[in-house]
Amino acid sequence: MLIVGLTGGIGSGKSAVSELLVEHGAHLVDADRIAREVVAPGTPGLAAVAEAFGPSVLLADGTLDREALGRVVFADEASRRQLESITHPLIRAEMAARIASAPPDAVVIHDIPLLVEGGPRPGYDAIVVVETPRELRLERLARRGLARGQAEARMAAQATDEQRRAVADILVDNSGSLDDLRKRVGEVWGELLRRRDAGLAEPSVRPGS
Repeated sequence: MLIVGLTGGIGSGKSAVSELLVEHGAHLVDADRIAREVVAPGTPGLAAVAEAFGPSVLLADGTLDREALGRVVFADEASRRQLESITHPLIRAEMAARIASAPPDAVVIHDIPLLVEGGPRPGYDAIVVVETPRELRLERLARRGLARGQAEARMAAQATDEQRRAVADILVDNSGSLDDLRKRVGEVWGELLRRRDAGLAEPSVRPGS
């Protein structure tokens, strides 16, 4: 098994890269999707968030109002840290369970936006960073309906391009066309398979095992 951390700033196109890797045969563990699941209605995670931030972060039907919560946590670091203290342990536990369920010869793509922000993370065989110029990211986010001020606040709460590059084993430039991205992801997939096959030929002990 090869465990790959995939990250990139908001608007970089990280999700597009993960989708293309899945087309090649990768086993995806999506932190964003899991983050939504751990605060779904009826979960202990949602109850803890509502207790910490009050009823204003809930919609009338009892589901999480992500926009309202985002306005709070991206404007105040202490609030963001409080939210992370609730959700991150739940997310990590679920991700570990899904990685453990993958086939032994899988290339597992651990799609995690805040890989760098969370500090050193042992256990990755490779880290792939998706990189896109800031203005292009802002344009993409605007097309999604996110106001520039909100987009910039979210960028400011994340690692810088330089910090992500510092941990990258493989960089993916997503400033071009979709065809350009497909070609680059194909190259990355080939490199990941080579790393997986080398690891299968030379068994090693993972950190924490």
